[in-house]
Amino acid sequence: MLYPNIFHNIPNSLELGMEFMEVASPHTYFPPLGAASILTGIIGLILIWKIKSVRYWMLFSILMIVLEGATSMVFEWSRNEILFIEGAEVHSVDFLKQTAQEFLIVHGFRVAYNIIGSILMFVGFIKYYQHHFVPLKKE
Repeated sequence: MLYPNIFHNIPNSLELGMEFMEVASPHTYFPPLGAASILTGIIGLILIWKIKSVRYWMLFSILMIVLEGATSMVFEWSRNEILFIEGAEVHSVDFLKQTAQEFLIVHGFRVAYNIIGSILMFVGFIKYYQHHFVPLKKE
């Protein structure tokens, strides 16, 4: 979903990015996808809640999804508006470059939340598999 070289040559690259996003933008996909991720995570958590060895892995994975979404809403959405809606018509090139740098820093945290959440979810799935599909050892 991220477009290549979007911050390569500000403000020209932002204008090119806005042209690219005329039909559909990340805003078209990510809010519904984020909401669906949280909803399915909650449904999954309800279904596995009785399995204590899995419960907290999945709970903390969902927490990472929520943190990523909250970080996007609080820090990225306002920067998206500055960069891709207001652009050079409203802001100086230096301000746009600073905003782009802030966007990339916060994006790094979002990627980290996704990596951590994926690891937690993977461990949760392994524990679920072990609980339901690995036969108990007979002594």
